[in-house]
This record gives sequence, C-alpha cells and structure tokens, in this order.
Amino acid sequence: MQSVSGGSHWGGGLFINAFDQARFGYLTLRNGKWKDKQILSEQWIKMAKTPTTAQDTYGFMNYFLNTNKKLYASAPATAFAHIGAGTNMVYVDPEHDLIIVARWIENNALDGLIGRVIKSIK
Repeated sequence: MQSVSGGSHWGGGLFINAFDQARFGYLTLRNGKWKDKQILSEQWIKMAKTPTTAQDTYGFMNYFLNTNKKLYASAPATAFAHIGAGTNMVYVDPEHDLIIVARWIENNALDGLIGRVIKSIK
C-alpha cells in the first residue's frame, strides 16, 4: 500500500489539518448534510451510529460511540468521536451542537478535555 507523505503513518491514512477535521465533524454533526445538500446518506449515518456486535462503543467505519457513557463519562451518551492514530480526535456532540478537535493528545486526557469544554459553555 502506498503511504501518503506527511502526517499519515503506518502505511496509509488521512493527512488533514485541524480546520478540515472540524469541517468533517460538522458534516457528521449535521447527519451527513452540508448546507442543503445530503453528502453522506442518512442510511449510512444510521449504520455508522449503530453499535456493533464486536463492541458496543464501535460504530461503522471510525465512529466511536459513547454508548452508556462508556467512552466519555463527561459527555452525553449521544456524543461520538472520530479517532485516529496518535490520538487525533474529532469529538461530535449533537446535544450541545459542539465539535472539538484535539490533536496528538493522550487518550486518557480526552474525557477531562471534553468535560471542561462542556462545563465552559453551560
């Protein structure tokens, strides 16, 4: 497999800046819709947000679900994240109409970050 030059490692992946990560998060926050155009089908979004039998915090593709608040105790159960290697996270929170992009953060620091951001907007 060809490897993308730059920040993508381990034989491939996605090379993207924080602004575009936020745009991707916004697209998924809006259930696949960008302005008035449906880019990702509603069926695909529904599959992505459905817990898998392998683990109930795994959705379709790179949707990490907060089923029963297992991933992020500070976040609503409806929140989800897109997580990549290094821990690069796009947190999506429909209840708070919120996107958080965190890059190269320790995995065990994610819930604290999310909790502080949510607390700051309340």
